[in-house]
Amino acid sequence: MENKDVIIIGGSYAGLSAAMALGRSLRNILIIDSGKPCNQQTPHSHNFITQDGKTPKEISDLAKEQVLKYETVTFHEGKVVKIGKNETDFMVETANGEKFNAKKIILASGVKDLMPDVPGFAECWGISVIHCPYCHGYEVKGKTTGIMANGDMAFDFTKLVFNLTKEVTLLTNGKSALNEEQTRKFNQRKIDIIEDEIAEIVHEKGQIQKLTLKNGKEFPLEALYAKIPFEQNINVDELGVELNEQGFIKIDMMMKTNVPGVFACGDNTTMMRSVANAAAQGNFAGVVVNKELSEEDF
Repeated sequence: MENKDVIIIGGSYAGLSAAMALGRSLRNILIIDSGKPCNQQTPHSHNFITQDGKTPKEISDLAKEQVLKYETVTFHEGKVVKIGKNETDFMVETANGEKFNAKKIILASGVKDLMPDVPGFAECWGISVIHCPYCHGYEVKGKTTGIMANGDMAFDFTKLVFNLTKEVTLLTNGKSALNEEQTRKFNQRKIDIIEDEIAEIVHEKGQIQKLTLKNGKEFPLEALYAKIPFEQNINVDELGVELNEQGFIKIDMMMKTNVPGVFACGDNTTMMRSVANAAAQGNFAGVVVNKELSEEDF
């Protein structure tokens, strides 16, 4: 079994960016990717200079093509199910039983969004049900917009959305957790707060037409921001990798986890989920890992 310098788990923007930095440093790299990115439904990617408006697949396909030109970088399609460690190396196993060894691990595996049990939600996710005003907000500016969130998160998030459209409705999908002052500010800005639960998102090929509430009421809507829960794409517990209170992998300023030799970058580490940020984090992770390998080898 060939022993790689680094195994990168996840071959999207963060993983490919890390691989490029390491490939240019002559490191033997294996990228393992399941081929199921979280943004596969998203029609266009934005807020990434030189790539604005391209599809997510266009960006990742070009990145993969460029990265694999470096002869020490290889790509393997598979789902990682186990990561172990002996005295000197890490062992990674895929669902097909394939095993690979490496000196270092970079976790660039992203997260899995957990869809609420609302008909139409999953079909609209990434199209007209969106998560980020920086990634999608310009395209729905001025439109009739809903925000599915509650409490302090809803209050803070609404400020960003209100800058892009004044046609805003907050859907707490249950009893409002806003405090008295927050509620007063919403009322001053004529932002309706709807506490009734959402029954269905009526859409046309992922484009929202209207919302139906469980009380039978319905109203037209063109876009819906939603803050939904997520889980890590791979089980990091067996390695002892720590998560923070929000469920992201805990890293320091050098992209290091609490486990020596294990690094992380991209959506699995931060709520700032964007292509540009993932690429930047991946590049830095690659640089840091190469520096650590160089110091150990010298």
